Amino acid sequence: MRVLAAQTAAEVSMTLRRGETLLLTVGIPVLFLAFFSTVHVVTTPTAKGVNFFVPGILSLAVMSTAMVSLGIATGFERGYGVLKRLGSTPLGRPRLLGAKIATIVVVETLQAAILVSVGLILGWRPGGHGSAATVAGAAAAVLLASVAFSGIGLLLAGVLRAEVNLAAANGLYLVLLLSGGMVVPVTRLPGGLASVAELLPADALSAALHATLGSGSAVPMLSWVVLAAWALVAPLAAALTFHWE
Repeated sequence: MRVLAAQTAAEVSMTLRRGETLLLTVGIPVLFLAFFSTVHVVTTPTAKGVNFFVPGILSLAVMSTAMVSLGIATGFERGYGVLKRLGSTPLGRPRLLGAKIATIVVVETLQAAILVSVGLILGWRPGGHGSAATVAGAAAAVLLASVAFSGIGLLLAGVLRAEVNLAAANGLYLVLLLSGGMVVPVTRLPGGLASVAELLPADALSAALHATLGSGSAVPMLSWVVLAAWALVAPLAAALTFHWE
């Protein structure tokens, strides 16, 4: 545990020092939230656009940080030989991946605090009046999704060359963005695509956050099952297939 804690502290320190990374993971979601909430580009199922976009952009921020930012950064660390040197230490693959996932949870806590604050300024009010149950449900969904998306990002980073991983992560991000109910309601997707999207972590997370932070209702059971399954399978697959170089 001491080794894991030390590596997590190092990962958090390095992440917070990368200003460009913080700009992309914090600044861009805030810009998206402000833009889509004030400019009526997309018709939303809620009376106020901000009530739809706060849960959606929060889901987008979780996915972009956990899958894209983490996956690309890890892929280039692997390509530059940084991870090869770590592989010769007692750290081991599980603790390295665990430290990286824990770092993502820390960063996303900062993201959530900023996005919620901006949402409140723009007129958003949480469903269920921000009760303890809705907040706990949202936090649990974000935690599961963070582990799931981190696992996907690390899986790509551990088996693909850095340049290929860069393209794959961004391509997958675009697909999940358009099909995950984050900026476009899932009800607008064709029936077959919507059915497939329900089995992916992006739609499961956005559905969970729209329920807890939007309408204040219970999270659909399918969302919990999908998030839990991806949170278990993706990190396990990453740990089993990850190569140091």
